[in-house]
Amino acid sequence: MRDKLFNDDIDIADFRFDDSVVKVFDDMVKRSVPGYESMIQMVGLVARMHGKDNTNYYDLGSSTGAITLAIALNSNHKNNQFIAIDNSPEMVNECQKNLSSKIKNLKVICSDVNDIEIENASIVVLNLTLQFIDINARAKLIERIYNGLNPGGVLIISEKIHFDDKQSQDQITKLHLDFKRANGYSELEIANKRQAIENVLVTETKKDHIDRLKKCGFIETNCYFQCLNFVSFLSVK
Repeated sequence: MRDKLFNDDIDIADFRFDDSVVKVFDDMVKRSVPGYESMIQMVGLVARMHGKDNTNYYDLGSSTGAITLAIALNSNHKNNQFIAIDNSPEMVNECQKNLSSKIKNLKVICSDVNDIEIENASIVVLNLTLQFIDINARAKLIERIYNGLNPGGVLIISEKIHFDDKQSQDQITKLHLDFKRANGYSELEIANKRQAIENVLVTETKKDHIDRLKKCGFIETNCYFQCLNFVSFLSVK
C-alpha cells in the first residue's frame, strides 16, 4: 500500500509503529531511505559469509521481516534458527504473516529488544533499529549482543547518521530531501513526517557508532555500505 500517512495538514503525534504505519511500511522505507534495497541485499550476503551451522540468527527490530527473509534466503548453513523480534504487535503479526510459509525454524517474538537474551548467535542484525532506542541505553544493548555472539560472530548495524561538519550535513540533507521528492513525497508530507519523527529517531555520527562498538569489545568494525546519510557497519567478535 502506498504511504499517504502525512499528506494532510493535521496535528502530528510522535511517530509510532502502529497499524497505520504497518500497512504502508514497506513503501515508506523504500521511498524514504536511500539505498534501502541494496542495504537489505548486502545484509543477506554478509550473513552468507559469516553464518555458522547450529547457531541462531537474530533480527532485532524486524518490522515486516525483510531482513529475516534476506538472511534466511542467503543461508547456506545447517540447523539455524531465525529469530525476528519487534515491540510492535502489529509489526509482529505482519512479519509472521509474511514469513511463516517461507522460512523453516522461524520464531517471531513481540518484545522490547532490550529484554531479549542473545545466545549462541553467529548473526545479529539491528537494521534501522538502534536509532529508535534511548541513546543512553545503546551501549548496554551492544554489550549484551556482544556477550551472546559466538567467537567470530558478527553484528550488522544499519543507521541514519548525521555529520559534525555543518557544510557536509547541509549538503547531505538537501540530497536526502531531493530523494524523497523524487519518490513522490510532497513538501507537506516531508515536513509532517520530520515533525512526527524528530523526537523519536535520534541519530549519531559514524565515529560515535564505531567508538561504541570498539568499547564494547568488537575486534574489528567496518562501514561497508553508505548511501547519503544511511550507513551499515559490520563488527566481528
